[in-house]
Amino acid sequence: MKLASFPALVFLILAMLTFNACSSDDANLAGEWVLVSYGSTSSPTPALPDVDTSLSFGADGQFGGTVGCNSFGGGYKAGSGTVKFEGIISTLMYCEGVSDQENAVLGMLSDKSVKYSIDGTRLTLTSEDGSLTVVLEKK
Repeated sequence: MKLASFPALVFLILAMLTFNACSSDDANLAGEWVLVSYGSTSSPTPALPDVDTSLSFGADGQFGGTVGCNSFGGGYKAGSGTVKFEGIISTLMYCEGVSDQENAVLGMLSDKSVKYSIDGTRLTLTSEDGSLTVVLEKK
């Protein structure tokens, strides 16, 4: 290796390390996530089959989704393993058989900060006290 190319190599390595340090799970929230389970952390309830329940995070700080019967949306701020949901609006239709799932999922999001972690294609939202969870899979 020529000595003249050594500074360029050092710069490239430093740039790669800086880029990797700046990337985090925060950026990985973007996209659509489908409900897997919800409820008590110790004994989560599986998502209802054939009920479209999903959550989409936009890179613009907005999120939205459906909880089977009703649609919802609002703003979010993510950082350091926490996401804060703000200004949530939702339709208010009654649909038999899905209200428990809807209430549990929307209850976790409603103007609160929750902990989150991403493991591969799985996103886990956990209440601040650790008692409730919503688990989603990347679509």
